[in-house]
Amino acid sequence: MKKSAAEIIGEYGPFPGVDAVHGVSFDGEKVWFASGDKLNVLNPESGKIDRSLNVAAHAGTAFDGKFLYQIVEAQIQKIDPNTGKVMSAIPTPPGGAAGMAWAEGALWVGQHRAKKIHKVNPDTGEILATIESNRFVTGVTWVDGELWHATWQDDQSDLRQVDPANGEVLQSLTMPQGTFISGLESDGVNRFFCGGGSSGKIRAVRRPA
Repeated sequence: MKKSAAEIIGEYGPFPGVDAVHGVSFDGEKVWFASGDKLNVLNPESGKIDRSLNVAAHAGTAFDGKFLYQIVEAQIQKIDPNTGKVMSAIPTPPGGAAGMAWAEGALWVGQHRAKKIHKVNPDTGEILATIESNRFVTGVTWVDGELWHATWQDDQSDLRQVDPANGEVLQSLTMPQGTFISGLESDGVNRFFCGGGSSGKIRAVRRPA
């Protein structure tokens, strides 16, 4: 396993009225992040929040190219990003959910203390596959066929690329002491957007070449 220090290349926030950052997603232009009772749209160029949806947003957030998916207690809600309307809902995997990503027509749902990532059918909630980790799992993202997840345990966070077939850790990026990752999403190129939990910040971390 290749291990290196995470390189933080940008920082956003804290934002007015935002106590904590939970799930993080990206729609190709803007960063979406969950802050408890709102989904917020962050312009990564200006660093400002463009708008917010008044929806419950307790943990992971994902985007399938058209709709948002948001973990709300024991449900994953499918949300129209234009109106905030909840289109449908499925149950979270048994034991709850933390992070979430969209890839290959499925939701990939991280379970924090269970140390697992489940591939979930977005229409039914059926678990299609499960990957085990050896650390608490928070955010999850896919980029160029690579599965990455964030960890937050024992006052330390890192970003890990894992083999989606068996969960083997291929490389890890260790965050600086005192900086933690709640939500995670890639911009599809060279940045990871990392939710900073109760710091109320989002940090951009360079994706290794």
